Amino acid sequence: MQVDDTDRRILRHLQADPAQSMAALARSANVTEATASRRLERLRQRGILKGQQAVIDWRKIGWEVEVSLRVSLDKTHPHAFDEFSAAAREVPEVIEIQSFLGRVDMRLQVIARDMAHYQEVYRSRILTLPHISDIEALMHIAEIKRGETLPI
Repeated sequence: MQVDDTDRRILRHLQADPAQSMAALARSANVTEATASRRLERLRQRGILKGQQAVIDWRKIGWEVEVSLRVSLDKTHPHAFDEFSAAAREVPEVIEIQSFLGRVDMRLQVIARDMAHYQEVYRSRILTLPHISDIEALMHIAEIKRGETLPI
C-alpha cells in the first residue's frame, strides 16, 4: 500500500498524541473527521497501523529491576528457536522477546519487583528455558532516549 502525504500527516499527529479525539486529530492533520477516520481504518486493515497501547513506567508501580538478557541457543537442535520462544512467552516477567542474526540469537526484556524477585525469576524460570547455550545479563540503569515516534 502506498502511504501518501495525508496518511503520513495523520500518522505523525497520531504519534504525537494517541489519545486525542478523532475531531482533534482531523483538525491537526488538516483533514475532515470522515477522512481521518477512513484513512486510519484503511491503515489498520492493511496492517500499517497495528494499534495503540498504554506505555507503563514499570518502576513507578513497583517493578524496580529491568534486565536485558542476550541469549545464544544450541543451534544443533532443529527446533531450538521455536521451543525457546514458546517457553519464554510463558514467563510473565518477560515483557519483550526479539530474535537476531549473529552471535546473540534472542533478547529477552525482563522486569522484576526487586533484586530478590529477579534472582528467583532468573533461576527458576529463565535458566530452565530450553536450548540455552550462553546467556548475558545487562542491567538497565537509565533510559536516555526512547524512539517511539518515527520521522514520517
